Amino acid sequence: MAVDQIGANPFGILTFIVAPAILTNASSVMSLGTSNRFARAIDRARELAGLIEGKDLNEEKTASLFRRMQMTERRSQLLVRALTAFYTSVGSFAAASLVSLMGAVFFIAHHEWLHEATQVIAFCAGVIGVGGLVAGSSLLVSETRLTLKILRDETTRLTEKSRT
Repeated sequence: MAVDQIGANPFGILTFIVAPAILTNASSVMSLGTSNRFARAIDRARELAGLIEGKDLNEEKTASLFRRMQMTERRSQLLVRALTAFYTSVGSFAAASLVSLMGAVFFIAHHEWLHEATQVIAFCAGVIGVGGLVAGSSLLVSETRLTLKILRDETTRLTEKSRT
């Protein structure tokens, strides 16, 4: 009965279409920001690789650079996983919007079982999309904490170096 009330109200159908569209935009913005962070991590990895390859370093300095390189690699891996989650969200929300629109057409055409099926599919796609946003955001928190740890380690290293 609740499904019939939503279908009878054109704003109810509009909500099923607009909500995923807004969440698609949010996922896209998160993807763009994460892509920028990923590009910076790659730049940092190239910089560290250049330092390792370009000079004849002592064992201690080489080990330090390799540790930083490993942390940068871990950071990049987190960012790729976050991007995957955000891209999944974009696709899921786009699918939810399209399927919701199809459901509205089925409602108007009085194809009740198709209308109900599309509502279920749209809901599932929306849940996957929200899950991707939550997962991607959690991964970005982990990446931010790792970046802060890298900064803290570099600050400690430089502080110790300046004392000697």
